[in-house]
Amino acid sequence: MKKGIFITGTDTGIGKTYVAAGIAEALRQSMLDVGVMKPIETGCLKRAEKLIPGDALRLIRAADVHDDLNLVNPYRFSKPLAPSVAAGFEHKKIVIKRIMKAYWTLSRRHDFMIVEGAGGIMVPLTQKATYLDLAQVMQLPVLIVARPGLGTINHTLLTISALRARKIPITGVAINYAQDWKRELAEKTSPTSIEKISGVRILDTISHNSVKFNVLAGCLK
Repeated sequence: MKKGIFITGTDTGIGKTYVAAGIAEALRQSMLDVGVMKPIETGCLKRAEKLIPGDALRLIRAADVHDDLNLVNPYRFSKPLAPSVAAGFEHKKIVIKRIMKAYWTLSRRHDFMIVEGAGGIMVPLTQKATYLDLAQVMQLPVLIVARPGLGTINHTLLTISALRARKIPITGVAINYAQDWKRELAEKTSPTSIEKISGVRILDTISHNSVKFNVLAGCLK
């Protein structure tokens, strides 16, 4: 198994890119050669007739790499939809082999790979493949980014169940306060419940606008 991590979320808007970039920067500062990848990005803005993958560019800056953007982000689309749906609007097809070719090129250059999905683990890439399939093919352990509030127990346990059904290793769960959540009863009790029920560790709780990812990065080395 290649050294690295596949980052998924329990939903969209969870803050996966924020967490992925924070981990990349923390690992880089610890003198680890980190490669990054956002295989597919949707909802890209267009400038000078080119689609700009904001998440992928943020990862590149965090890791301070000089890899070709088409390796870091092989597919980008304008509509903010699931990859398979966004590709359909542009009459294009997502080819898993193309993604894997880019991944293996990057993984040979770097000691540690951070691959960020989009949305949740069951988001479709094609009519037959999801991010679950991609994580399995990449043979990377998965870090689950979850939100802190009500409903997160269900979403997180479903994600864990899907990964375990494929026997994909789970590194742990990061609870991310992507917004300025009030720490009420649900926020205080959900992480402990997830850990007790699933047996999967809560690696860290990331505060809103946190700049400290050393704990989480240290769990992944």
